[in-house]
Amino acid sequence: MSAMHIEPDDLSRAAVHALLQEHLDDMHALSPPESVHALDLARLRSPEITFWTVWEGATLLGCGALKALDARHGEVKSMRTPAALRGRGAGRAMLAHIVDEARRRGYTRLSLETGSMAAFRPAQQLYESFGFEVCGPFGDYRLDPNSTFMTLVLASPADLNVER
Repeated sequence: MSAMHIEPDDLSRAAVHALLQEHLDDMHALSPPESVHALDLARLRSPEITFWTVWEGATLLGCGALKALDARHGEVKSMRTPAALRGRGAGRAMLAHIVDEARRRGYTRLSLETGSMAAFRPAQQLYESFGFEVCGPFGDYRLDPNSTFMTLVLASPADLNVER
């Protein structure tokens, strides 16, 4: 069995397209259209977004992305593991990768939006296990009963030895 590995992804492979379509379909099945914030392929190709995939050999185990909101704030996007392959640790590995990358970039905060319904509780628990806490809307988001907003403080400017 091959070891799990994470790699930058250019969004060109059919397996990645299928996983993102599963993600979009699931989000639309669980939430009203105005509350679906999942990104399609075109929006994931935006220059402020970095996208990665998790593989075990030739098997796609998941994906995730980091969106730069500003010089100090990033957003977790497009976290997804195929329904049939959950429980292998790919989501946890991807989130750890994104948090590490946010720290490497010097972000002081990492935020995300996920659903508020029971189906999203496993995702919320994963985020909580990393220290994310419920917060209010950020960026362009608005208060929405179908959304749960979470944030993780990564470092203060003093921790980064930033000159004032």
